[in-house]
Amino acid sequence: QLVESGGGLVQPGGSLRLSCAASGDRLKDYSTVWFRQVAGKEPEGVSCIVGGDGIAGYDPVGYADSVKGRFTISRDNVNNTVVLQMNDLKPEDTANYFCAADPRPFTFQNGCPRHLKFRGQGTQVTVSA
Repeated sequence: QLVESGGGLVQPGGSLRLSCAASGDRLKDYSTVWFRQVAGKEPEGVSCIVGGDGIAGYDPVGYADSVKGRFTISRDNVNNTVVLQMNDLKPEDTANYFCAADPRPFTFQNGCPRHLKFRGQGTQVTVSA
């Protein structure tokens, strides 16, 4: 089971830290993607991190162009979570953010994978003055 937390209302230029917590299995063994979705649109994979030992020769993390340089994905293995640090937030970042995980390793040269085995319900992020 995946549970997201950390969403809320923030002003443009502000920051939020989202957490994706797993119960049961070790999340570090799973590739994890943070998606965001606006009502009526397809989910967008904004950041991803490979699980396990990764794949030699490939970057272990990936980002959508729209968030590069502003968002950072990382693992907190002590708390069995994947964290998305979001800085310099913009109104267009407003969405429901959810995480998804899969035991398969992925490469991200073509973006974050879209279809993963498990997903959470999400946490709302609203960026507004």
